[in-house]
Amino acid sequence: MNYILFDDNSWDNLLPLTFTRPVCEIRTGILTIREKWEKYLNSPISYITKDYLNTKYSLKTGAQNILINGSVIPDLELVKTILDLNNSCSIVKNNQLIAARLEEKEIAEFSYDNVQSYKFSEYSSSLLKINWPWEIFSLNGQNIESDFGLITKNRNSQAISSTNNILGKENIFIEEGVKLEFATLNASTGPIYIGKDAEIMEGSLIRGPFVLGEHSTLKLGAKIYGPTTIGPHCKVGGEVNNSVIMGYSNKAHDGFLGNSVIGEWCNLGADTNNSNLKNNYAEVRLWNYTTEKFIKTGLQFCGLFMGDHSKCAINTMFNTGTVVGVNANIFGEGFPRNFVPSFSWGGSHGFSVFSIEKAFEVAEKVMERRGIKFNETEKNILSKVFEITAHYRRI
Repeated sequence: MNYILFDDNSWDNLLPLTFTRPVCEIRTGILTIREKWEKYLNSPISYITKDYLNTKYSLKTGAQNILINGSVIPDLELVKTILDLNNSCSIVKNNQLIAARLEEKEIAEFSYDNVQSYKFSEYSSSLLKINWPWEIFSLNGQNIESDFGLITKNRNSQAISSTNNILGKENIFIEEGVKLEFATLNASTGPIYIGKDAEIMEGSLIRGPFVLGEHSTLKLGAKIYGPTTIGPHCKVGGEVNNSVIMGYSNKAHDGFLGNSVIGEWCNLGADTNNSNLKNNYAEVRLWNYTTEKFIKTGLQFCGLFMGDHSKCAINTMFNTGTVVGVNANIFGEGFPRNFVPSFSWGGSHGFSVFSIEKAFEVAEKVMERRGIKFNETEKNILSKVFEITAHYRRI
């Protein structure tokens, strides 16, 4: 059986985080959504996504294919239901396509929003589905719990040094090569997972649920409130609360990050702070690319959402519910606007266009520091993002 994860209209609502990836490449919990499905299915998975992302996230078809909604989080019951599908049959939940089994010839005509095309049954059980950016952090605790069980089942954690203060040791899992001394880990409030070759420096205070990805570093005296996920190859310090940093990004110094989602290849300058609660305690609104206006989140606590390759200077202040696009560069005194378009250069005093050539130069240097080449595929994706976001820079 061949497995494919497809994007539905959640891709549009999850912008700017999805400008550079399919929905299934979003990290929530320990793993990305794709990695979760691959573990449950014990099989590699390909993609149906936007055309300009196809070179990096390609489609592979087979004689028999199961197509799965890439915004849906797997669980045992859902996986069993999907594996029991017959040819040209599908599963639907609230008029949204969850999965379909198709022959290769049927894939060319596939459309996620035409559920009547296939014989379908309504999925009666509950499921987790990431439809909105704030659900990445608001569902992060549940995803850490489920991923922790999935990854650590029938495995033994590495020993924890006696220099550390530990609560809930049975809920802590340490992979090989981890450096961890003179820190406080409280897993009585949720599991703590530390990835391979990660480091937690002295004086760090961690309250689970918490994830530190492989090769990531928690700096001296960091204060982490769960549920928080720091993906692979990150450097994080200061205070972090209920946030997700997808990977390859830095918040290396003091400052507060709360109820936020940060993409890859981002950098938050020293003493960067975001507000996650309005002064009048009102519901937070967030910029939505589909409606091109600010929409209600239903949340009182909601912070910063930053697309890939964006940066901000020291002492940057972000208002409650700020959306920053891809490859933005923010600096200067005062609060920048609550919506910063992709490839913007400036701050509260105003923005100009961050030229694509300069953006390429920065991306090449930043990725080289992690031993990754900024190749033509990455250039073409960012070029397309620059093109399709041009009109936002005039809003």
